[in-house]
Amino acid sequence: MSLTLLSLFIPTFFFVSITPGMCMTLALSLGISIGVKRSLHMMWGELIGVGLVAASAALGVAAIMLNYPEVFTILKWGGGAYLCWLGYEMFCSRGKLVITEPGEQKQAVSGLQLATNGFLTAVANPKGWAFFVTLLPPFIDADLPMAPQLAILVALILLLEFICLLIYASGGKLLKHLLMERNNVRLMNRIAGSLMILVGLWLALGK
Repeated sequence: MSLTLLSLFIPTFFFVSITPGMCMTLALSLGISIGVKRSLHMMWGELIGVGLVAASAALGVAAIMLNYPEVFTILKWGGGAYLCWLGYEMFCSRGKLVITEPGEQKQAVSGLQLATNGFLTAVANPKGWAFFVTLLPPFIDADLPMAPQLAILVALILLLEFICLLIYASGGKLLKHLLMERNNVRLMNRIAGSLMILVGLWLALGK
């Protein structure tokens, strides 16, 4: 691939990824509630979703998907309602994603559940599909083989996305430590729950 294109591609997609959005807000919320290490499960699910969307956009599948908004409607409302419910449970200090008081037993949340949350958040967002359809094709050289270019670009997208998810989850963990110094467990659950509800509403009501 052209080094000139890559030198433009990397900062462009890093800026897009680091901008606050649904997936980054989800990473921040989970960083607060379960920490960076456990949040990795959500991240690999989200990265699978992002990779699927990016590859589909480059291959033209996204153009077909965007012509059938009812598919997104089902995913958006179902995924959004589920995330809102999780957020409500966290806000009320119930469920598996809450921060427990000292001495309390913490409920385990499965890695598959976290991965599913990340995958749905990435795939059910029509803006994500439209974004990749618009921004990805200009970085593909029509005179060169498609497969190697697509592999490189998708790999770079996933790497940049993963770095940004780690940054947000680490920020959530830092916020947790700052609040833990004052033993504000309930406040942390309410912050994390509010962020989760925000992601759910964003997903369900976004256009």
